[in-house]
Amino acid sequence: MTAITHARVARIALPVVLSNATVPLLGAVDTAVIGQLGQAAPLGAVGMGAVVLATLYWAFGFLRMSTSGLAAQAKGAGDSAEGAAVLLRALVVALAAGAGLILLQGGLFAAAFTIAPASDEVERLARTYLAIRIWGAPATIALYALTGWLIGQERTRGVLILQLWQNGLNILLDLWFVLGLGWGIEGVAAATLIAEVTGLMLALWLARDALVPAVLRPALARLPDPAALARMFTASRDIMGRTILLQLSFTSFVFLGARFGDVTLAANQVLMQFLEITAYALDGFAISAETLVGQAIGARAQTELRRAGRICLQWGFGGAGLMALVFALTGGAIIDLMTTAPEVRAEARHFLPWLVAAPLIGVASWIYDGIFIGALQTRAMLRAMALSVGVYALALAVLIPVLGNHGLWAGLMVLNATRGLTMRAAYPKVLAAAQS
Repeated sequence: MTAITHARVARIALPVVLSNATVPLLGAVDTAVIGQLGQAAPLGAVGMGAVVLATLYWAFGFLRMSTSGLAAQAKGAGDSAEGAAVLLRALVVALAAGAGLILLQGGLFAAAFTIAPASDEVERLARTYLAIRIWGAPATIALYALTGWLIGQERTRGVLILQLWQNGLNILLDLWFVLGLGWGIEGVAAATLIAEVTGLMLALWLARDALVPAVLRPALARLPDPAALARMFTASRDIMGRTILLQLSFTSFVFLGARFGDVTLAANQVLMQFLEITAYALDGFAISAETLVGQAIGARAQTELRRAGRICLQWGFGGAGLMALVFALTGGAIIDLMTTAPEVRAEARHFLPWLVAAPLIGVASWIYDGIFIGALQTRAMLRAMALSVGVYALALAVLIPVLGNHGLWAGLMVLNATRGLTMRAAYPKVLAAAQS
């Protein structure tokens, strides 16, 4: 395989970082455009509808990660037919899942509004929004598969182009449909739907070399291969389990923070945005690890695997150090941008040191996630997460009664540190995979 260098890692990571930067911009424009209507109900409806769909789509997020690992290994092995078959299997799952969501939309939306009831006006508008956007479900879930495949093929520039197209078109259509044509909430939903469908078309074009007849014919013959299907299912199941445990950990953090009052809860929410910024900034190096480790496994190149892991960790720690420095120097100003409430600003500053330390404590866990996904050592990753969540729960039980909200933040640091340490302990499984 091609030699792994610092420049190669950077070439993979930078487009991912840039594409991640466009995500919060879209949410801000959606909110601002609907806000121009001067009513509270449309804002609440768009927010609720977006959360309902994000929750439904989140269940299929495993497709992105499992597809990237499988595609990277096929590329490393020089097996273009299997690489195309990986994409086709993922697309079959995605289209079936999207069609299922469309068919079950009535019951799913009813359940959502039962769990989180809203006013009659907000629910009516949210249902209108959802009735339009749900038709994009096959495209959205298929885009998970296509994005994972492009990452595995080391085409993160394609991922950036795709993200820029989708978010840019969505923003332009938002402005036209809502402010220009006066379509209101239907305009926001239609803009997103069009962006999703055209995004799928663009992604298929970006992956066109896997769909040409010379590659497609042998890929179709391999499509029902039982061993490959079992491998895909196992990886997807493990990644989903790991993601559920991680999400439950963050949910528990929010719920436990509510015990300390509204001001502390709000301050914690502001500070959680620091973690989100860090994740967006460092995600590119985890993606680099997925791609390069997967290719090294496919090529049975253990030396290059070691080098890929080492260089990605070096970039990750360098980026984490930079993030920690930025938060230390400008954290107060960032807090002030996020809230105007004096008491929330003061409370957030009180706990800011935890967020200065967070990038350095958590970076190993994020990069090892990429390494283990690329190696498809998903069972080891799930076990590490389960053990880490157990340690996290114990830390919360011990620290919160003594330290209050400081104990809550300390527990979150323990979770990320334990994730990094447990995956480091399981790293020999990754190395062994390059010899099997």
